[in-house]
Amino acid sequence: MEPTDGDRFLRLLIEHGDDPALLEATVRAARGRSELVAALPEEETRRHTRALVRGVLAALEGGGPGALDPGGPAGDVLAAAERLGSDRARQGVPVEAFLDGFQAGRAHLVRAIVAEGRRLGVPDAALLDGVTRIDEITTALVHRMVHAHRVAELEMARTMREGRVQMLRQLLHGEAVPVLAPLDPSGAYRCVVSDVSDPAVAARLEAELTAAGPGLCGLVDGRLAALVARLPEPRAVSGLLWRDDPPHPPERPEPLLVAAPPARPGEVAPMYELGRRALRAGAAAALTGMRDLADLALLTATEAEPELGGLLAGALLSGLDRDDPFHRELAETGLAYLDHGGRIEPTAAALRVHGNTVKYRIRRLRELTGRPLLDPSGGAAVSRAAHWWWALHRWLARPLP
Repeated sequence: MEPTDGDRFLRLLIEHGDDPALLEATVRAARGRSELVAALPEEETRRHTRALVRGVLAALEGGGPGALDPGGPAGDVLAAAERLGSDRARQGVPVEAFLDGFQAGRAHLVRAIVAEGRRLGVPDAALLDGVTRIDEITTALVHRMVHAHRVAELEMARTMREGRVQMLRQLLHGEAVPVLAPLDPSGAYRCVVSDVSDPAVAARLEAELTAAGPGLCGLVDGRLAALVARLPEPRAVSGLLWRDDPPHPPERPEPLLVAAPPARPGEVAPMYELGRRALRAGAAAALTGMRDLADLALLTATEAEPELGGLLAGALLSGLDRDDPFHRELAETGLAYLDHGGRIEPTAAALRVHGNTVKYRIRRLRELTGRPLLDPSGGAAVSRAAHWWWALHRWLARPLP
């Protein structure tokens, strides 16, 4: 480019860069290309357009302190590009939409200047060189805008996530806080507590828990907890957690999750506390998978009174010897028999023994203790069965001497 031609093109840019009519036309072009940009206040678009146009002019004049290269955008120009990208992210404008607006404004500005240059007789070679240089500068600005947009999006996502998890913690601890999205203050949610503390496993489980409906998950008191509108299929949860591994590897068994009945967000604190108690009781009993809180009611209540359970075991099971493996088999069979409602075949299937073996063990247990496990007569039959269950459970839970 001949110096005179370059000077003519630069003067053309400087003269038109601050032209209010050209600036307004450029703003309209940017807003017309992107509906999301058009939804912003017009002065917002005008402010950023003016800053970037002036930055391009400064770079064409030879750059300045902090420029990427001689004649490249200076530090203040790059900062203006970063502010544009960051502002658009915080305004909820996706990167594709705001880049559409930026490129539309740039294209309009270049076309107007090229047309004016030709009208004034600026050689095409000078115009081409000038437009090429403008493209180099705007490419550098676009890179800064996109980077700033992504950084702002990540920061907002992290801040929003932290705010939501904090709300979850406060609700589960019984604090009075406003209930915000994604929860509905009048909605009913099931409080789910788990024994999952690994953040990576928690993230995969969270995706499954919230896939069935709206909900909120997070690590509370060191374990994953959630408020969900609907529960996922149990098998889906198990398959999701260990999908990259062989089924149920011994070192990583299926986790235990306890789901409470539905309650409003402001009423979930008692459910959370009960769920934590049930989780501890279920873990002590080596339970796994998704469990309803109501199904663990007896286990949870009896686990809270180990001394009383020990007294009951001493009263009902005094005829059993803890050092005798056969007596432990009898106790395990009796507990399974009660768990299956006194039915022989389901008990045998659970223990993987023959039905006659179950019958024999139940008979021997009665002979050693002097009492039947189940007595259908009398109004106290249910309470006696519960006492037997509690005694057997506690007897088996105590470590061997």
